[in-house]
Order: sequence, then C-alpha cells, then structure tokens
Amino acid sequence: MVKVSRIKRYVYDFAVFAGLALCAAALLLYPQESIGAAKNGLTLCFNVIIPSLFPFFVLSSMIVNLGFARYFGRALEPVMRPLFNVGGACSTAFVLGFIGGYPVGARTVIALYKNGTCSKTEAERMLSFCNNSGPAFIFGVVGAGVFASSSVGLLLYLAHTVASVCVGLLFRNWGAGQEATGGTRRSIAAAAQPFAPAFTDAVKSSFLSMLNICAFVLFFTVLISLLTLTGLIPALSAAFGRLFAPLGFDREWIERLLTGIIELSSGVASLRGATASLYRSMATAAFMLGWAGLSIHAQVLSFIADSGLSVKTYFFGKLLHGLLSAVFASILARIFVFRLPAGVYLAEQVRAMASLSFGAALQISCLSAGLILIFFIITARRAKVRREAHKMQGGKKRSLKK
Repeated sequence: MVKVSRIKRYVYDFAVFAGLALCAAALLLYPQESIGAAKNGLTLCFNVIIPSLFPFFVLSSMIVNLGFARYFGRALEPVMRPLFNVGGACSTAFVLGFIGGYPVGARTVIALYKNGTCSKTEAERMLSFCNNSGPAFIFGVVGAGVFASSSVGLLLYLAHTVASVCVGLLFRNWGAGQEATGGTRRSIAAAAQPFAPAFTDAVKSSFLSMLNICAFVLFFTVLISLLTLTGLIPALSAAFGRLFAPLGFDREWIERLLTGIIELSSGVASLRGATASLYRSMATAAFMLGWAGLSIHAQVLSFIADSGLSVKTYFFGKLLHGLLSAVFASILARIFVFRLPAGVYLAEQVRAMASLSFGAALQISCLSAGLILIFFIITARRAKVRREAHKMQGGKKRSLKK
C-alpha cells in the first residue's frame, strides 16, 4: 500500500510539473498573445467585474456585520425552512446570490457561517444553489450582447432562476444525519458590530476579495488563450466531437462548450453569430451560466478554503444547475417558438445590442432585490398570522375541554 501511494504521489508530481512546464513554454512561444490576453482580462476587471461586484460585496458584509441577517432570519424563517431546510438568515445569501452575481452568494454564505449565524450543514446546503449569475450579466452581456434580444435574456434568466431553486429543493435534506451530531447552529453567534467598524471591515475585506477575484480572472483569461493557441482545445474538441456526434454535437459546438466550462465569459462570447438553431444556442448558454466555469469555481474555492466547509455540494449543485438550466432553456425556447437560426435574430436586431446599459441592468437588479424581499416579508407575515390564529384556536379548544 505504501509503495502504491508513493507511485501515485510521483505520478501526481510529474503531471503537475509537466503542466507547469508546458504553460511556461506556451508563454515563451506566444508572448504577444499572452500580453494581449492579460490586457483583455484587466479590461474586463476594471470595466465590468469591479464596478458590478464591489458594491454587492460591501453590502453583503455590512448586512452580516451589523447583525441584520438575524433580523431577516426571524422574519423569513417560515419561508426558508419549509423550502430549503435552512434558517431564515440564509435568505440574505439567497437574495444577494440572485442579484449580485458570482460569487456574492457564496461569499455571503461563508460570512454567515463564520459569523455563527448558520450551521455548517445549512451553509453547505446553501452553497449548492446560491452562487448564481446576476441579471446585469444575463440581460446585458448574454441577452443583448450575444443574442441581441432582451427576450432571450429574460428566458435565460427565468431558466437560470428556476433551475437554481430546483437545486435548492433537491439538496434540502443534504447532511440530515449530521445535524444531530454537531451540524447544528453554533450556540454563540458573533455580536453585531457598530456601524463604523462594520463599514471599514466591509470595505477592506471586499477590496481584498476583489483582488483575489481579479487575479483568477486574469489567470484564466491567459490560460484559455494559450489552450486555444497551442491547439489543445481544438484537439479535445475533435476527439469529443466524434464521441458526441450521434447526439448532434459537432466539433465547433464541443469547442464552445469546453471554452465555457473553463471560463464563462469566453464561452458565452463564442456563441455570438452561431448558425445553429436558437434553442440549441440558448441551451448551451444556459448550461454555461449554470455551471459558471472553472474560473468562478476557483474564486469560490478561495473563500471556502479556510472555512472548513465541504465543496461536494457546491460542485454537485453547479453541475446539476447547468444541466437543469439547459433543459429549461430548451423548453422555453420551443414554447416561445424561436425556430430561426441565431444569426437571423442577430441580423434583425443588431440595433438592440446596446439597448440595455449597465445602469439599466443595475436598476433591474435593485428592483428584483426589492420585489424578492417584499415577497418574502409578505409570505413570512402571512405564515406568522396563520400560526398565531392556529395557536388561538388550539387555546380555545383546550379551554373548552377544561
């Protein structure tokens, strides 16, 4: 057994060393292309990622540090517990995960767990479905930018949202046996901080998180460029294309899918101008949005690394999210009779490519957050009224019996 483990260790070390050596050789062979890819990654960080994620990072940290998550928890417990089998405080991660984009939801879950507001089991359940794409990216980048149609963006967002909720329902019993043996919520949660230290801590931690995310974006932008230039992705696409040819996936689509599996933005951008039927393009985009890509997974793992939480639910949840999103998007595309090739819609609606600005998408995000919060509060209030009425009826029955 010891000899076998040593052999496995040697094989692992050799594979890692070979991979690093190949990356170094690719950087030497394609220096100008690597620099161009790095510049594109920096542009993406400065123009899109930092302005869209940093405010939500600060907001999520402030909600947790000021103790507002516990207030929401008491109000929304009747909604979150029956649906997802988690405490009401987890609603903060649920809402921010839908409007803030990757990886705001996952970061909020980890903050709630470290703060003691939710248990380890609840945090692992939430990780399976709370790390979602925000409406700004789906409506603005994918819908208007790739498909030149706000209707397609809306259908993709609906498929993305419904699939995420379905994943949460499927994982509601995850770790049920562990709850009785140490998986319960910590008895003492961290006390709420005053506004001044809560604000400064939120800004500092959010800034460090943004540096972390931008580093991964930059790395994977260069990596995807080198994999394409060296011919590795085309070679894998050719191999998998022959394997999946009976299912209707040719080499071109396999290459797009592999690109999206590694890096989301590059994957969805490759769908621009696709000549296949629109429902197939929508299903592929929906899978990429649900899976999120290795780049975003690396960002989330950097937050999970020192938390002690298992990553099983996260990876299983994202894979299931991608598959369900593809199924729902394909169904919605057929229901709404999108039969023409994607290129036809691009030609007809080219003027709509910039119809939804980032400011408008941000307004949609805030409006969505408000509507979701209002829905949760109304639902929780109605559930509380029903419980109180039920208790009063029970009390009357007991008094009559006496």
